[in-house]
Amino acid sequence: MQTATSSYLKGALCGLSAVSIWAGWSSFTRLAVTTKLDAWDITALRFGVAALLLLPVVFRFAKAVDGLSWPALLLLVAGGGAPFVMLSAAGLRFAPAHDQAALSPGFSPLFVAMIAAVWLREPLETVRKIGLALILAGALVIIFAQGIAWTGSRSLGHVLFLSASFLWACFTVVMRQTKIEPLRAVALVSIGSSVIYLPLYFAWHGTRLTELPFNELGLHALFQGVMVTIVSLLLYGRAVGILGASAGAAFGALVPALSALLAIPLLGEWPTTADWIAIMLVSFGVYFASGGLISRRTVN
Repeated sequence: MQTATSSYLKGALCGLSAVSIWAGWSSFTRLAVTTKLDAWDITALRFGVAALLLLPVVFRFAKAVDGLSWPALLLLVAGGGAPFVMLSAAGLRFAPAHDQAALSPGFSPLFVAMIAAVWLREPLETVRKIGLALILAGALVIIFAQGIAWTGSRSLGHVLFLSASFLWACFTVVMRQTKIEPLRAVALVSIGSSVIYLPLYFAWHGTRLTELPFNELGLHALFQGVMVTIVSLLLYGRAVGILGASAGAAFGALVPALSALLAIPLLGEWPTTADWIAIMLVSFGVYFASGGLISRRTVN
């Protein structure tokens, strides 16, 4: 019984650490794209640096794709790589950032739960269903509490955000089903994304990144290519491995809450009353959906 609680706490710590980095990405990247960089640059740094660092990992796994079907490999690369990032970034051209923060991480646990139930036959307890409902309620409060008129372009942004969320859910479920080592998965995602994306980037943007001061370039490369792409995915993969696909993905719903909190010191943006209500809904939803209450009942 105590072992179950210990495992939950380890998985929860990994999940919280991963989403803390993702929440920091929201604020840090917003600062970047409103100054000297754009979404294309961010994606190039994110996967170009990670691919370079992780080449030895692929060599270590002499046959890196052994045991993976082509559909599984493609879903890993698309769900955790450049297609996922570019869909999110493209959506931000049409809809506000708070919509992205609510829709992408907020709906991912719901997509994972549906995919896992159909594909993996993963059971979903009543407590987790309640948690997912709270997450959905919090995400909807974030969206509908805003006093911004709905437009066709904003709806297109939402479609792109939901598409990105679905890709991330596929990535999560594939990791769970294949039991692929997190480091191997990150290497495949990064190198696969680089092979697909970097030629397009250099053809479109050339060597624009070299125009940045070296210290700024190094800071962005460290955060985007190492912390976000490698460290956070390793932590996330560990959380999924310990807690399961649905429970691991539930921690992603904390991103809107943590992003709102981090935006206060970094961007000077204070959440509204509706935002705080959504934060509470999502936080409690994550606790229930991730199995925290179930773990406590097991101990008792």
